[in-house]
Amino acid sequence: QVRLVESGGGWVQAGGSLRLSCSASGGTFSSYAMGWFRQAPGKEREFVSAIRWRTGIIRYAESFKGRFTISRDSAKNTVYLQMNSLKPEDTAGYYCAATAVALIEDIPTTREEYNYWGQGTQVTVSS
Repeated sequence: QVRLVESGGGWVQAGGSLRLSCSASGGTFSSYAMGWFRQAPGKEREFVSAIRWRTGIIRYAESFKGRFTISRDSAKNTVYLQMNSLKPEDTAGYYCAATAVALIEDIPTTREEYNYWGQGTQVTVSS
């Protein structure tokens, strides 16, 4: 059973940084894509970024390019999301997700494509 546990959320002032972590267990992740999504109150869950375990291929939603950086540590089975220049509108629950992907170049970007989810970690950015 795949299990994802996020950590690293918290409160930060606008302009600050946070690094989120997602620890994965219970599976062999070499063929997986790992994604980060976020959901603000009253809004849909939106794609932030994703990375392929094996190749390290990365994709970002356009609005996060340049501020957020995804990375992985295969030895620790952990995926990170470094968030810089945070804005109050980045306030949301951030969720880690995982799914097995058949095509080596494919990186899912919709919530429906991901089969496993963490419980989320809250990020609050004050102005």
